[in-house]
Amino acid sequence: MNDKDVLDNGPFFHGTKAKLNIGDHLKPQHLSNFQDKKSNHIYFTSTLNAAKWGAELAKSTGKERIYIVEPLGEFENDPNLTDKRFPGNPTRSYRSKSPLKIIAELKSWERHSDEEINQMLTSLKKLREEGKDVIYD
Repeated sequence: MNDKDVLDNGPFFHGTKAKLNIGDHLKPQHLSNFQDKKSNHIYFTSTLNAAKWGAELAKSTGKERIYIVEPLGEFENDPNLTDKRFPGNPTRSYRSKSPLKIIAELKSWERHSDEEINQMLTSLKKLREEGKDVIYD
């Protein structure tokens, strides 16, 4: 990939409830944060807002965490969001089949309000009930 092909220069974030260490690699083929299946990609974003949703909505009882990550290979726009829900990718959401390296943990960030989180959970539950919670992976 040359400079003119770069989708985004970051910084890049990954929201989760998994406890990871600096230098660890996030890789595809692990259980998804959102569904009970292995994911073929690792997902990340360049917006703190999208990373917060990743941490807040991840399926786990662990502590919500946001990591600053470095993609170690090529990546593409996340087709689950880009031009499906948010034309033009304003969430700056991406996915890769290559690992992401944990560079740092963002120690302080403001959560969405409980009301916003509950509204999102209600919306996601409705999508599941309608069979529309498909993740194209």
